[in-house]
Amino acid sequence: MSEPQIFPEDWTTALVLVAHPDDPEYGMAAAVARWTSQGKTVAYGLATSGEEGIEGMTPGTAGPVREEEQRRSAAVVGVDEVRFWGYPDSRVTNTPELRESIRKSIARYEPDIVITLWGGPEWAPGAPNQSDHMEFTRAVAQAAAAAGVTAYQTAPEPEYIVDVTGFTERAVESLAEHRQYLSVLDPGTPVIEQARAQIASACLPRGEYRHTVGFRGLSPGGRPG
Repeated sequence: MSEPQIFPEDWTTALVLVAHPDDPEYGMAAAVARWTSQGKTVAYGLATSGEEGIEGMTPGTAGPVREEEQRRSAAVVGVDEVRFWGYPDSRVTNTPELRESIRKSIARYEPDIVITLWGGPEWAPGAPNQSDHMEFTRAVAQAAAAAGVTAYQTAPEPEYIVDVTGFTERAVESLAEHRQYLSVLDPGTPVIEQARAQIASACLPRGEYRHTVGFRGLSPGGRPG
């Protein structure tokens, strides 16, 4: 594989589309913090409220908790616009209805680029991706192509990198805003330590840069690229 190129930054507005609360925070948020510091506008659209994601908490209670955590998390990296579409958590599928929701979101914000989460079958060997992510990324790919908007996905083996050196602590603080989610996910580890470990694993050194976030272009068919 050839060396990754620098991610293009000749744009003004980006729309980040993901399936669940906390999806933008596992690395991507460091890039968002860089971009908003440059004066760019970034908005978030989420298919679900992540209501199935907190063990021991009913969906009716967990959904509002996770929405509020996501809003606080987004604010840390300079994102003020966060919308939830109300699709059922853990049952996201690439349907015409979902693609229409994505189309409407693109029409609302008129972004220069769309960014979503990795849609491949594995994050790494032996680390399978979630069905919600894969289905949602395929829907984003098709809807963005139909709208004529360039789309990217985070990627473990990137075509493009963003230098996020100096922005990783903001990303840690952003992920740590998901306090109730993370405290239940790993009760034995303080939330801030969980967040710091996750960001360290997501913002890897590449080339001359100490910390980077990697992306790949998203093909219309939704293939990983």
